[in-house]
Amino acid sequence: MFRRVVRASKFRHVFGQALKNDQCYDDIRVSRVTWDSSFCAVNPRFVAIIIEASGGGAFLVLPLNKSGRIDKAYPTVCGHTGPVLDIDWCPHNDQVIASGSEDCTVMVWQIPENGLVTGLSEPVVVLEGHSKRVGIITWHPTARNVLLSADGLLP
Repeated sequence: MFRRVVRASKFRHVFGQALKNDQCYDDIRVSRVTWDSSFCAVNPRFVAIIIEASGGGAFLVLPLNKSGRIDKAYPTVCGHTGPVLDIDWCPHNDQVIASGSEDCTVMVWQIPENGLVTGLSEPVVVLEGHSKRVGIITWHPTARNVLLSADGLLP
């Protein structure tokens, strides 16, 4: 009796090649908060990464053409008093990003045209009203200026 040990897959002969260090992001202190989030968001111009920050929550916004080692003094977006749990870019405007945090607030940020030169600490809008930490942020894919925020995962 013949028995297959390896499952047949159409991807078994596909091999990848690692990028060189100058084409990767290096030395980024990604947040260690235990939350079900991807910790990053990408749009056609920028990549945003939630990072470990003292005294509140912060995230980096890097232009897609910038790669390599990221300096520890690189400007961040910081305004939350608790760790940032989720971020999402607006699908209609590549300079607008929303962030949700453990401090029960949602903040909407306007990123400058050429990216961050100095730190950004003043949001365009602060949305308050959650009684628990804001763990889910997402923009409506077709309606402009419609943002969903949720307290967390369902039980």
